[in-house]
Amino acid sequence: MMMLVSILIPLLFLGSFAFITSSRVTEEKTKLSGIETLRQMDGNLRFIIQDVENISLFLISQGDVQQYLSSASEDEKVRSRIVGMMMNLASSKKYITDISIVSRKFPTAMSTATLYDSSLPQQVDIRKVTDKMWTGVYQVKDYSGLKNVITFIRPLRSTHHYGDLGWLAISIDEKAISQYWSQPKLGEGRGQVALVNEEGLILSATEKDWLAKPLEELYPGLTREFSANLYGSMTYGEGANKQTMLHFREPSVGWMLIGMIPYDQYSAQNRYILQLTIAAVALAAMISVGLILFVAQRVTNPLRLLTRLLAKIDPDAPLPLFPTNSSDEIGKLGESYNMLGRHIEKLKAELIRNEARKKEADILALQAQINPHFLYNTLSSVHWIALMADEKRIADMVEALSDFLRISLNQGKEFYPVRQEIAHIQNYAQVQAIRFPDKFNIDFIIDENLQDKYMLKLLLQPLVENALIHGIQKKEGGGTITVYLEQKGGMMCFLVLDDGIGMTEERLAAVRANLLPNANREQKELHGSTSVSYGLRNVNERLILHYGLDAGIEIESRLHAGTRVSFSIPILEERDENHDS
Repeated sequence: MMMLVSILIPLLFLGSFAFITSSRVTEEKTKLSGIETLRQMDGNLRFIIQDVENISLFLISQGDVQQYLSSASEDEKVRSRIVGMMMNLASSKKYITDISIVSRKFPTAMSTATLYDSSLPQQVDIRKVTDKMWTGVYQVKDYSGLKNVITFIRPLRSTHHYGDLGWLAISIDEKAISQYWSQPKLGEGRGQVALVNEEGLILSATEKDWLAKPLEELYPGLTREFSANLYGSMTYGEGANKQTMLHFREPSVGWMLIGMIPYDQYSAQNRYILQLTIAAVALAAMISVGLILFVAQRVTNPLRLLTRLLAKIDPDAPLPLFPTNSSDEIGKLGESYNMLGRHIEKLKAELIRNEARKKEADILALQAQINPHFLYNTLSSVHWIALMADEKRIADMVEALSDFLRISLNQGKEFYPVRQEIAHIQNYAQVQAIRFPDKFNIDFIIDENLQDKYMLKLLLQPLVENALIHGIQKKEGGGTITVYLEQKGGMMCFLVLDDGIGMTEERLAAVRANLLPNANREQKELHGSTSVSYGLRNVNERLILHYGLDAGIEIESRLHAGTRVSFSIPILEERDENHDS
């Protein structure tokens, strides 16, 4: 309890101070961000005001306009050119809805839009305007419906004698300029923006219900609170209606951008600080409790862990290690437990080695029962007897069988040159050719540079045997088996191809499943292939054991078209023939 009190009281004071400070910082940061947002909006507004001024200066000094308004009678050709020019200007600016020129002499005004109705006369009598001015927002109606517009009006005088010729009016669509009040967003999108003229009337706003209303009607006394500075901020209202008011003046026309940010936005942000403070206090309390429990249970927990380890011992798995991080009595006990586990593992490894040696000795004893020299001598005697009896086919078959067995044994070595593997296949083919005359032919396409490279013995003969038994013999007529060997980079690529009966897709899937490792036995049983293609599986397992998983064989087959079996192994020099020992 003393530890908890000593930690929680300072944290509570620190959290309260952080909450008050962050509230002030958040409010000030929001005000500065809001002023900067109004500054960006004012930049867009200033561009529009300046652009309208420039267009008006261009039009009043344009030669056709001066000529038309100064002439005694209306010239339709000049009038058409002027209207076309004004339409081009209006269409190039998306915020301009209409450009009009009113002549002092002629009754018909030139305009780029056809207005069915306009509230401009209620705003100002254009023929009484003596200096440039901006109107308030008012409504006009054209073919697309009602629009809210703001109009810039200036007298149009002669460039020669400065006499009054008429008036120029350029109307701006309020909807187009109000898009600038929504991007960038004020107050994270919760703030409102209003554009107010010198008379305090709202020209544009995010809330369309405010248009043409006095600002004082919506926010009584607000205008008097604004300073004469270019920009500023203040707090307006009380309770739930409390808001931060921002303003930014546009000195060129005397307008003012006003931003309103709800005060509860700060509360939402400050609630995060409050929640963070509460979370920090709770976390500190939990850490303190955890430290106390750690100190109290430092002795009992290691003993409980050791008890659980002893209760869950698996005879087939190593003893789990006991973490010893201390040198006290419990640490000594844990070290003794770990030493016992290591000793047991050492005894188990020694027992496994002894069993392996015993099996190896049994295999060697079994092999010793077959005396290779006795077998060779016996086959040699049968060969000579066959020759003496003029039985050449028997003699050739016995000679091929003798060479076949000699190469298979290979003096107990696992590796021999590629040429010896090819000779082994030739001997096998010779024996089978006597059994099945005119049934098959075997072709060899061998890269001569690979003849003396070393490979694992007895890899190709089972594949050739598989092609003969399962492919050629089941086919009507004769067939051909092709053994192909080429070098690709540092690999020897073998291919055994036959034009036998081939396999169906189901049979091919079963054979492929039969080649999978034991970990995929369920998939083998799914295809019912646990007893098919023993020769292929044996070759595949030997390839994987000696060369790795990437050396496994690949099988492709089509029914009545044939089968191809391929694999790739690294190129070995003579000095590496016993590399797997």
